[in-house]
Amino acid sequence: MTPTSADTVNSNYPGKGIGTPVGIAVLGKGTVGTEVLRLLKEFGPNLEQRIGGPIEVRGVAVSDVQKHKNAPEVQGVELTDDALSLVHRDDVDIVVELIGGIDYPRELVLEALNAGKSVVTANKALVAAHGSEIADAANAAGVDLYYEAAVAAAIPVVGMLRRSLAGDQVQRIAGIVNGTTNFILDAMATTGASYEDALAEATRLGYAEADPTADVEGHDAASKAAILASMGFHTRVTFDDVYCEGITNVTADDIEAAKQANQTIKLLAICERLVDEDGNTTAVNARVHPTLVPNEHPLATVDKSYNAIFVEAEAAGRLMFYGNGAGGAPTASAVLGDLVGAARNKVHGGRAPGDNPYADYKVVPFDDVPTRYHINMTIRDRAGVLADLASRFAEKNVSISTVRQEESGDEAHLIVVTHAALERDLRELVEELTEHEAVSAVNSVIRLGAD
Repeated sequence: MTPTSADTVNSNYPGKGIGTPVGIAVLGKGTVGTEVLRLLKEFGPNLEQRIGGPIEVRGVAVSDVQKHKNAPEVQGVELTDDALSLVHRDDVDIVVELIGGIDYPRELVLEALNAGKSVVTANKALVAAHGSEIADAANAAGVDLYYEAAVAAAIPVVGMLRRSLAGDQVQRIAGIVNGTTNFILDAMATTGASYEDALAEATRLGYAEADPTADVEGHDAASKAAILASMGFHTRVTFDDVYCEGITNVTADDIEAAKQANQTIKLLAICERLVDEDGNTTAVNARVHPTLVPNEHPLATVDKSYNAIFVEAEAAGRLMFYGNGAGGAPTASAVLGDLVGAARNKVHGGRAPGDNPYADYKVVPFDDVPTRYHINMTIRDRAGVLADLASRFAEKNVSISTVRQEESGDEAHLIVVTHAALERDLRELVEELTEHEAVSAVNSVIRLGAD
């Protein structure tokens, strides 16, 4: 059997010995960094028992030392604005990266790994964009790379894919992985609020940033989808591989149409294997878009800013993981969980399971993926229109599952649910419908995808 990159490095990872301190550097002291430092002080004695030695914070890197010097969680700890020098200190065993962004954190993480230091990060954007590069650096150096907090904060989905389902085959992952958008869609469904009003309320409550673009346009969820697909399918999937569509175009009419169909709209990250007639995997795909979810599906009941990930595996069957997917304390909890694992390995020796993209499946664009559409149109109510429209569906290789027509004077609302067809064909069909002389308007198009 051909060894993986993780097997080719020296397999002898001796520990520092029980009772030996583990030195850490914390890079960044925002909401999450502050919580991590606070919890380290509060839980320190317990963590020492779990690890086999104490964790000692060697320093905290911040952009403005004067701003943070009086904070209670850093009293007695060195503050510095020189993160690179802190990373290179000989008494630092683990670097905890909590800065955010991509380019500068990438430089620091690679420096740490190349210097033989394990890394714990909560940086989803970094892992989604450069996961293969930093994973390779960790393997080459024989150190740990942990990033549980990069996906859904305290929900242990990364550890589940890396360890609990390591002996199984994951078929599909569908999840609500962004709390801001789930809050907005839930508010629109339960209170009748417009998108704009729901976003304003999310901002007031602190769920949405001053610039909510990364959330509402789906970019945050797409980064997480890339990570989930990479781990679930043992294939390197990057942010650029993920089709991304946010919720900014979801209207109150869409919400009402979903209710009429006994469904609810959720922004889902969907990662799935594509298989042939014999059940063999031919490729994988990852995407983010508003999705109609049947009300009886577990994901439909996930409200407010909560996250949930629904996993389907060959042997384990269907599993769902639910909880707080964001926030300082939940994210810090995930960081500390990773830190305990990395510190235990420093004390006792050994390494945690790393990324192993041995499968290397082709990552196909969304155009080549079968999906289903729920199309809400206003049409001119006259003889022959339905037959003509049905022929247009057939010409695009799109089979109709159900049709519902609601009369409204000289016009009618026509709601069509399709069978599975290629995304490319469905999209081209909708473009033709918008130009059809008998179609007054295509009011909404929402995909179905939480089977």
